[in-house]
Amino acid sequence: MTNTTSFHPRNRHQGRYDFAELLKASPALQAFVRPNAYADESIDFADPQAVRALNAALLAQQYGIKDWNIPPQYLCPPIPSRADYVHHMADLLAADNKGNVPTGSSVRLLDIGTGANCIYPLIAQREYGWQVVGSDIDAGALASAQAILDANHIPAAQIELRLQSDRNAIFKGVVKSGERFHFSLCNPPFHASMAEAQAGTRRKVGNLAKTAKAALPKSKGSGLGTVALNFGGQPNELWCPGGEEGFILRMIEESARIPQQCLWFTSLVSKAATLPALSRALQRVGVAHSQLIKMKHGQKESRVLAWSFLDAQQRGNC
Repeated sequence: MTNTTSFHPRNRHQGRYDFAELLKASPALQAFVRPNAYADESIDFADPQAVRALNAALLAQQYGIKDWNIPPQYLCPPIPSRADYVHHMADLLAADNKGNVPTGSSVRLLDIGTGANCIYPLIAQREYGWQVVGSDIDAGALASAQAILDANHIPAAQIELRLQSDRNAIFKGVVKSGERFHFSLCNPPFHASMAEAQAGTRRKVGNLAKTAKAALPKSKGSGLGTVALNFGGQPNELWCPGGEEGFILRMIEESARIPQQCLWFTSLVSKAATLPALSRALQRVGVAHSQLIKMKHGQKESRVLAWSFLDAQQRGNC
């Protein structure tokens, strides 16, 4: 088990945001930058437009993605933590490669639920040169992701997008016969119902409202009227039958049908309470090895569950 209390050492997003450099990379961010209560440059994190502008600046400054935007109804991801997932997966591959992180297009990644933002493929391709296939059940999300790829002249040979036409399937219909990947990653829907998702949003809104009210100068206002939009997302991004646990259980079951086509299957697991059920499922399908990678960024804790049907020797020979 790997346990971290801060960002991965290779994560570019260490420490505080350097707004001077971010503004050089993306002058459009200037409209949203202002001093906080501590006289430091910041943005109103309760403002969804400001958060999208910050993401665009981060991608431009750190990864050379000069044109990134998403429709307001889709989730706007936290880029630093998304990058951490990618770097930990690179370490997972390195463990099977004599400690060396494999790079280049010979390494193939499958991103389940790539979304409108296309964050995981962009970071993985830019950091390690991996070839990425991103799948999603939402054609609109894929259209947004493809627009980002086209605007940045990223060809399908580097990042390819595939529509999952069966809403009840995860790998079936996306992974082609005989196709192989080094690993898959996934940020599964968290909630089990729309009502649960809305309750979770209200909790987030309340917490962010308190933080924003404390950090922003009173004369500037907090922008709390728009805070709910910052936690937007389509239903398939927020919830599914069975929630996170149900989704990952289905993923485990489906992975057993293509055990030789992916060296490592992985997923984020936000709820520690789901781990016992997931562990039992892995035992039922007969995985050769599983691993839990814990991550903690500030007050937020998460973890990546990884499993493989191949032993260490088999993985090392691939």
